[in-house]
Amino acid sequence: MFKSIALVAAGTMLLGMASASAADVSGIPKIHDGDEISIGNTRIRLLGVDAPALEQLCLDAKGAHWKCGIAARDELVKYAGKKPWTCHVTHADRRGRSLAKCQVDGEDIQQWMVKNGWALSFVRYTHAYDGEQKEAQAANAGLWQGAFIAPVDWRIRKKNATILGAAKPKENVRRILLASASGPVPPSPACMIKGNVNRSGHCIYHRPTSRWYAQIKMKVSKGTRWFCSVEEAEAAGCRETRR
Repeated sequence: MFKSIALVAAGTMLLGMASASAADVSGIPKIHDGDEISIGNTRIRLLGVDAPALEQLCLDAKGAHWKCGIAARDELVKYAGKKPWTCHVTHADRRGRSLAKCQVDGEDIQQWMVKNGWALSFVRYTHAYDGEQKEAQAANAGLWQGAFIAPVDWRIRKKNATILGAAKPKENVRRILLASASGPVPPSPACMIKGNVNRSGHCIYHRPTSRWYAQIKMKVSKGTRWFCSVEEAEAAGCRETRR
């Protein structure tokens, strides 16, 4: 009898934990970028899609580079930034963000992002938005109008990453597409960690106290990037310099 009671109690506890991890979060969001928002104190990563980081560069239909990550965020803000969202949380990622599918006025907002070309279907985890991605590609919508590298490849500065989009740029533009929009000046006094890509294609970060810090020249064309914290650098796939 006591064993049965214990099993029931354990089952009830597990059910409560599952319900807590799959709760709905609702409210007007603060939109950080094309696939990450906050509602109240809950940081949410949009499940199933991958949008460019704010520092990512793309090429437009004429071959000029533009800050496509900022554009993706701004389009999401314009479309749904002032409306209430309802996000169904499934679980948390290793960075403590809640992974969720979100709706705005009953519309799947991830679906909208991919269909309009401002995010890709994150096929590493799901194929739920592959159809919308094909639509965006066929319409040359958003990122697809020119040339770009998939955000998942851009974050690790994958040198042989496929160049996507309607434009067919020359191979020498790969350096631009792998670069960061950070430039030579840090975005704020709190963001002084330098990131660069070594000869092996690995992202390395350097604190101001590291040996090579002063020698790292921050240039968009060299794929450098500023970070505001060690956590941010490591989340972007970088490791600390060994010297």
